[in-house]
Parts: sequence; structure tokens; C-alpha cells
Amino acid sequence: MSSTPATPAGDGELTRRLGVFDAVVIGLGSMIGAGVFAALAPAAGAAGSGPGLLAGLVLAGAVAYCNATSSARLAARYPASGGTYVYGRERLGAFWGYLAGWAFVVGKTASCAAMALTVGSYVWPGHATAVAVAAVVALTALTYSGVRKAALLTRVIVAVVLAVLAAVVTACLAAPGVPRPVLGPGTGTGGVLQAAGLLFFAFAGYARIATLGEEVRDPARTIPRAVPLALGITLAVYAAVAAAVLSVLGSGALADTTAPLADAVRAAGAPALAPVVRVGAAVAALGSLLALILGVSRTALALARDRHLPHALAAVHPRTRAPYRAELAVGAVVAVLAATADLRGAIGFSSFGVLAYYAVANAAALTLTPAEGRPPRAVPVAGLAGCLLLAFALPAASVATGSAVLAAGAGVYGLRVLFTRARR
Repeated sequence: MSSTPATPAGDGELTRRLGVFDAVVIGLGSMIGAGVFAALAPAAGAAGSGPGLLAGLVLAGAVAYCNATSSARLAARYPASGGTYVYGRERLGAFWGYLAGWAFVVGKTASCAAMALTVGSYVWPGHATAVAVAAVVALTALTYSGVRKAALLTRVIVAVVLAVLAAVVTACLAAPGVPRPVLGPGTGTGGVLQAAGLLFFAFAGYARIATLGEEVRDPARTIPRAVPLALGITLAVYAAVAAAVLSVLGSGALADTTAPLADAVRAAGAPALAPVVRVGAAVAALGSLLALILGVSRTALALARDRHLPHALAAVHPRTRAPYRAELAVGAVVAVLAATADLRGAIGFSSFGVLAYYAVANAAALTLTPAEGRPPRAVPVAGLAGCLLLAFALPAASVATGSAVLAAGAGVYGLRVLFTRARR
């Protein structure tokens, strides 16, 4: 743990407490686990083959790398809470910033509910909803006490999940006498693109580093280092886990399972590991949920500061320096969704919203000058094109719902502008 003191904050501002290590851990806590336990099976169904799934994983990682590079350069230039909402507003105009913030808050709130339900389904399947709501309440209370405690808990969560995933990979690859399945035919380019879009859900956690920009020490140095580190570690872990699970289940069985890692260790002849995997899945989902609540509440804070959300949500606690009202509001909405939502239906919707969010980030990065740290032009261009391609390659229901939600957000913005002008 770094001994560098936290940077004091003024009234209404958050305190800079997080160094490179904490920022990387928060990014890992958002990414490690969510894709393995939630998105791997539907992505395998879309890809139709082991090579197709791995190709989709690499493509999702490549698009995420472009987005991460663009976001890191923008976050270093604008180290404030809100992420792409701030970047879009400052570089492209108020509407594009608002649309990015809308897409993020709505999509990631649904993702929070999905992670909460994942916790419930692994901890106590018969009472998954009650456990999910309890998890949301507990983690909201933790974030209310300040980002530092949340970062410390995330360290523990990441360590536990990495240990469980290492055990799964070892069991699958080293299993003696296990028949290795023949990987079936793929579904073509469209299937690979859809798999990549679904798997992008797993990589979007590096946004937490950017959305916590107002709480990071020396953001011009910390954020550009932390984002690619977190993303690179996650890609390596996911590739190892996907290859190991495919080696014992095959693409068909992987697509049909609701607990791919638990089924994989059973198929590998290590059933004693299955309960450990269940614990790891629950812990991973808790880590993702914790980081998501942090990220969504900070974007809600930024939107509230500009009165796109009720201005009361912009309050910062005088002692903990946390956006406590935004955290409580997000926690309340997520608890309601967790009590009523479907677990797997949120993945595609969340991916569409987050891909739209990063499309705005890449467009904003294109406007940076070399003096402002603009990345090579090919990076944001590829990121923008990749985001749009993967977003519209998602299942039709996800595209339709996501497009309708973005249109509704644009309508709300237009009505607000008209109302404001009418009052003048």
C-alpha cells in the first residue's frame, strides 16, 4: 500500500486517495469474474465453435484496448468523476456527453442487477432474489463509508477470484485421461462478432478507473498506467480460462451450461473443486457489483452536477468525501431491479449501452491535439468502428431495447432543453 497521503479536496469535491495499484485492482475487480461466470456460455452459443469463441475474445479485447487507450488519455486530460460523460461534454458538446452518461448509467445499473442475481444464484439458489437484494444493501453501505474501504475489499476479492480461476485452469489442463471433445463448426463471421459483443461485457470494467478519476492521485500518470495494466491482466486470465474450459467441455456443452466452470472441473475429474468454484463465482460477482456501484454513482454525480439528474444527488459527504446520495440512489434502484429483473437478459442490453458509451469516448479522443496527449489516430478510429460494429452485431432484442433506451434519453434531453428555453 502506498504511503503517499491523500490529496485534500475542496467543498463538493472528492478526495484523491487511489494510487496505481489500487486503480488497477478496482479495474480487475470490475472485469475479473463477470465475463467468466456470466458471458462465457452465451458467447460460446453465438460463436458455435471453440476457435470462434477465442477469436471473439481476442476481438473484444482489441476493441477494449482501443477504448481503454482513448479513455486513459482523456481521463488524464479531464481527471473528474463522470468518465465519458465529461469527455463527451468537453470535446463534442453537451448532448453527446449527456447521451454517453445516460447509456452508461442505464446499462450499468442493469448490469449491477445481473451481478447481484449472480451472487444470489451461487450463494443460495432457492432464495437468489433475497440474497441479491441483501448484497446490494451491504455493498451500498460499504461504498457510503468511502472509496478507500471499497478499494481494500476489492483487493481481497480479486486475490480470491484469481486463486479460484488458477485452480480451474490447472484442473482442466492437467486432468489425466479426460477425453478432449472435438470442437464443432463455427457460425461464421456474424457469430464471432456477436460473441465479441457479448464478451465485451466482461472487459468494460476498466471504465471504473476513469470514472473514479477525481479520486486518483496524479491522474495524468496513474490512469494511463493503470488502465492497460488492468486490461492486459484480464485478457490473459480470460484466454487461459476459456481455453481450459473448452478443452474439457467443448463449445456445445459450454453453450448449454449455466455454470461453466463448475461443470468443467467436474468433467475434469475434480468434483471437489465445484463448491470452491461456486464460492469464487459469488465473490467475483460481489467484486463486480461493488466496482459497478462505485462507477455508476460517480457518473450519476457528474450528471447531477450539471442538473441532468436531480441536483441533490451531487452532494459529497463532508467526512468520507463520497457522493453518498448518488450511491444511495443507485443502490435503491439496483435493489428494485434485482428483485424483478432477469439475470441473463441484462448482458446484451448492458453491452449495447457500454459500446455506445465508448463510441463517444473514441470520438472525443479524436479531437485531442498532440499536445493534449492524443493517441495515434488509428486507435480511436478503430475503437469507434469496433464499438459500432459489435453493438449492432448483438442479438436483435438487445439492439432494439438499447436503441429504444438511447432514443428515450435523447428525447428527455430535448424536452429539458425546450423547457429551459421556455423559462427564459
